Amino acid sequence: MRRPLVELTLAAVAVALGVFFAVNSVGEGDGAPVQLEAVTGVLAVSGLVLFRRGRPVALTLGLIPLAIYFAAPMGALPIALFSVALHRRGQVAVALAALHAVSVAVVYGLALGLTRVFYESVTFIVLLNVSLVAIGMLIRSHRQLVASWAERARQAEEGQRLRVEQARSAERERIAREMHDVLAHRISLLAVHAGALEVRRDASPEEQRAAGTIRQSAHDALEDLRTVIGMLRTPGEDRPQPTLGDVPALVEQSREAGAEVDLRFDGADGVPEQVGRSAYRIVQEALTNARKHAPGAPIEVTISRTAEPGLIVEVGNPLAASGSLIPGAGAGLTGLRERVQLVGGRLEHGPTPGGEFHLKAWLPCPA
Repeated sequence: MRRPLVELTLAAVAVALGVFFAVNSVGEGDGAPVQLEAVTGVLAVSGLVLFRRGRPVALTLGLIPLAIYFAAPMGALPIALFSVALHRRGQVAVALAALHAVSVAVVYGLALGLTRVFYESVTFIVLLNVSLVAIGMLIRSHRQLVASWAERARQAEEGQRLRVEQARSAERERIAREMHDVLAHRISLLAVHAGALEVRRDASPEEQRAAGTIRQSAHDALEDLRTVIGMLRTPGEDRPQPTLGDVPALVEQSREAGAEVDLRFDGADGVPEQVGRSAYRIVQEALTNARKHAPGAPIEVTISRTAEPGLIVEVGNPLAASGSLIPGAGAGLTGLRERVQLVGGRLEHGPTPGGEFHLKAWLPCPA
């Protein structure tokens, strides 16, 4: 809306100036016929509207001879010079204004002689052109100043973003150091003690097997901790993540730890890596919760395809009367819900009327 209004305003100013010059010229009896003045005036204003922004220099060069010999186009020429000053370098606008002033002085001098009318006409035209060129150059410099401020603001925002990234990287390093200092030593001690228990001569086979599972789990926990620390320090690097095909091995680890787990698994053929990894993490968290809140209770794990293109993961276990003996953060199911939502799935969990805790997740998966 703003641009058409500006164009109409400038066109109206050009028409008003052209009518003013044409009336004076016709009134003094030295102008062209009215019809010819009208035609040249319409051509000048039309060119102004069409080429003022895109080709102001060519427009001005075309209007200079037209405005010298006819009165009506003289209204469009100052607006054209204003457009040159607005959209081109100041030297170009000054050169065109000077060219027009010299041309007017030469032609008017030859036609009128060095009379008072000559001096008044030339002075008026030169002052009008100089005023509009100065205004155009002022507006152009103001726009350039605003653009430079905007660029400085953008650079400042970019600098702030880089500082935030550096602070985030420093925080990652600090968290990685703290995790290593706090957890790595304790998990290493756990693995060492489990290994010592595993080779004890007076330990029963069941105790040795349980100690071996504890030692292997501690080793895996250390590997996971190193992976997390590596991700915190260099987020772009990562080791291969588990997929759906690793679920049987995960269930076997739980069985070796003494849990009674029944697995019904249709296989991992055709399951995308991201969906399979999400299913693996769901089973892992569900088994952890079952061992934590219902130790010794049988666990049923079912992974199957559905008629709706997707993968169903179900884990159920009887509820235990006693509470958990293992501390936890209480954020496991919340994290699973976020993971499922990221792949566009659904998650349901909670106690059933039959006295079981049931977790069911649907993950989208092409057939």
